[in-house]
Amino acid sequence: MKKRILVVGGGAAGMMAAGQAAATGADVVLLEKMKTPGRKISISGKGRCNVTNIADIHDFIEHFGRNGRFLRQAFHRFFSPELMEFFVANGLELVKERGGRVFPGSGRARDVVATFTGWLEGHNVSIRPGSRVSQLLFNEGRIEGVLCNGNPVYGQKVILTTGGASYPATGSSGDGYRLAKQAGHTIITPRPALVPVETAGDMAARLAGLHLRNISVSLFIDNKKKGAEFGELLFMKYGLSGPVILTLSAIIVDALTQGKKVDLHLDLKPALDRIKLDARLLRDFARRHKESMDSVLRGLMAQKMVPVCLAETEIAPTRLAGEITARERKRLLQWLKSIVFSVTGFRGFKEAIVTAGGVKLAEVNPRTMESKKCDGLYFAGELLDLQADTGGYNLQAAFSTGWLAGLSAAESLHNLCR
Repeated sequence: MKKRILVVGGGAAGMMAAGQAAATGADVVLLEKMKTPGRKISISGKGRCNVTNIADIHDFIEHFGRNGRFLRQAFHRFFSPELMEFFVANGLELVKERGGRVFPGSGRARDVVATFTGWLEGHNVSIRPGSRVSQLLFNEGRIEGVLCNGNPVYGQKVILTTGGASYPATGSSGDGYRLAKQAGHTIITPRPALVPVETAGDMAARLAGLHLRNISVSLFIDNKKKGAEFGELLFMKYGLSGPVILTLSAIIVDALTQGKKVDLHLDLKPALDRIKLDARLLRDFARRHKESMDSVLRGLMAQKMVPVCLAETEIAPTRLAGEITARERKRLLQWLKSIVFSVTGFRGFKEAIVTAGGVKLAEVNPRTMESKKCDGLYFAGELLDLQADTGGYNLQAAFSTGWLAGLSAAESLHNLCR
């Protein structure tokens, strides 16, 4: 039997694992069920691909919540500086943008994929598109290969990097969970993460397409505040999306799954407290007292919001600013500082950027990414129970765990061959 490593899944983690294993001297076969590898990378970041973030390790780990500590070993071996050096060394220019986000200088995600495929070819990785793996093959408790397109493909080490269940059209349809179970692994229930949410009523639909910046969103679960984010929000026909919503969505999904009451409170004027905002309303109404409210409010909010605001606060559009009562001004102030949306659901895996849940981390060695259940089996990337918010964190985790899995598998294979 030929001494080689099989990598199942050609996404970010898989390409990094395959290339690193080959660079360490191993014979590597990359099995990808789609026509080409890197499909999900090519659409990430709206086609731009936020490859990493320049935040320090401590900050990075915090973005992954309580499971973040699992990544310490991988990050200490291969982190954002090493990743950026890798890309530059392989001819991909990078640029840093707000929030520490790092993108390819060309602004094209497909250039990230091209960099990887060129690197893999340079290290003689055998890339086999159209390879659907349906089963793991074992021999006395050790991995010995996979069943691919109905035929056995043998290898002393297998690295599973099939991704989660988000964006199934790119190939990450949850196959890896079934394969991991064959090796005795526990799967933490997969859920959509970094996903838009659905809301009650028609207010979101009336504002559909409106993109707001510099707003604050507070999350309440069973009437208790559980989180807050500042930034951009997008109204959809079904509810809410945008970075602030995606960041809060993991908590929202878990709360809704547990049958809890979830509300989002939007503050359109987070830079002004209620006293300062009330003073501004008084000034505006006094200065423009002969103007109608639908005209005055255009100075406070996007034009599309004005009729919605007036309807929700029960103020006639033609009402003159000078005629507004203290009670009406109080209703308006309350609406500007706390527009309440009741969250009724969330979108599915087709719209989720990443997947929450996956292979239980306690069953994987964080120093090598090798399974604790089956010798010779490794995991990397989104298949693991790891997920962070937006900003390049999830892709860095995929690259780091892929790098470590590839290196570890190659080093272990070399020891077998001695």
